[in-house]
Amino acid sequence: MAPPGDAESVARIVCLRALSQRARTRSELAALLGRKGVPDDASRRVLDRFTEVGLIDDVSLAESFAAAAHAERGLSRRAVAVKLRRRGVDEPTVEHAIEHIDDESESAAARSLAQRRLRTLAGLDRDVQARRLVSLLARRGYAPGLAFRIVRELLDMDASVATGDG
Repeated sequence: MAPPGDAESVARIVCLRALSQRARTRSELAALLGRKGVPDDASRRVLDRFTEVGLIDDVSLAESFAAAAHAERGLSRRAVAVKLRRRGVDEPTVEHAIEHIDDESESAAARSLAQRRLRTLAGLDRDVQARRLVSLLARRGYAPGLAFRIVRELLDMDASVATGDG
């Protein structure tokens, strides 16, 4: 019979290895421990201890993930929330993490993303450009109304520059 501390030792090692690769949510670590066959009671004790000492911090992870996903990848509030929920972050933490993404920053991120992509679409028909840009924004989680408005503004601005009107 194995000593009672063995399951917890395995759980600690598995968690530390996973956390050395990237930050993980408590839910992600619990699922990983389950796949490794660690008993639930040992898993819970290790996860509680890691949370207590700050190695697992879902609030901090959610906030930094939301900020980075929005600023660097151009994801909308809705897309960030979906990704956090998939990682097992609870709803109040998700709501807290995305509250810093306001309508203005969401519009600016969508516009920046579409402007960058528009450069690669030069020479294509305006309808093709519009379709591809709206699709891009939709994949990043932006509402259709916002996506169409931004694309229309960018294409109108691009057309006026091309004709010398602006």
